[in-house]
Amino acid sequence: MNSHLKISRRQMLTLSTSFAASLALNPAIAAGKGPIVVELFTSQGCSSCPPADAYMEELIKQRNVIGLSLNVDYWDYLGWRDTLGSSEYSRRQRAYAAHRGDGQVYTPQMVINGRTHAVGSRRRYVAKAMKEVGEASVPMTMRESGSEVVVEVGDRPADVTAQEATIWIAMVVPKVSVEIARGENTGKKISYFNVARKLMPAGSWNGKALRIALPKKQLFVDGATGCAALLQVGGIGPIIGAASYGQMHGA
Repeated sequence: MNSHLKISRRQMLTLSTSFAASLALNPAIAAGKGPIVVELFTSQGCSSCPPADAYMEELIKQRNVIGLSLNVDYWDYLGWRDTLGSSEYSRRQRAYAAHRGDGQVYTPQMVINGRTHAVGSRRRYVAKAMKEVGEASVPMTMRESGSEVVVEVGDRPADVTAQEATIWIAMVVPKVSVEIARGENTGKKISYFNVARKLMPAGSWNGKALRIALPKKQLFVDGATGCAALLQVGGIGPIIGAASYGQMHGA
């Protein structure tokens, strides 16, 4: 386990929230606005997380927000194995921290457009970060075409410097409620919203418009009824475009 993970969640709540500029937006939603991608790194074994889990339900009701809950597994040793937890999401969270250079890995942590982070239960800080938005970025859409879901990415706008980015697809379950029997949240029933059950790369973008067709049967697994596409610089850098399709909470 990385040394920075030894910092307690309570200590992390006292750390300052970073605010990075250039939050990417998708003009397909509204000219110059949205969607903002909010990734909540949470855990069923984290007593500080339920307020952030509840806040996520409110955030994703905003029309310009794509919210994803990603349950990590590094608190499983506290007595409860997270039924939604994945080491993949723990690695993603660490990769974000390494890319930012601040080493801050904690729960509940909201990462916004891959650039800035905030304690997920601190609504004022999260709201402020989400308002720190830049110009509209790479347009993206997702739509149904027969037995496939088609992802379309537009040409690189003049204000985007990125030359290459990865297209990630998240398979999403709108809501999962879990009764916690052990650990810090013993006796609680907690609901998680837009739970990412799988995250996979679907292609690369080099600044030119492209179209990717994905079979529905490949996307709607483990109870997923919706999916989101994220266009992310360097695989784990800024998110410069996003779109969603299907049944997702708040959509």
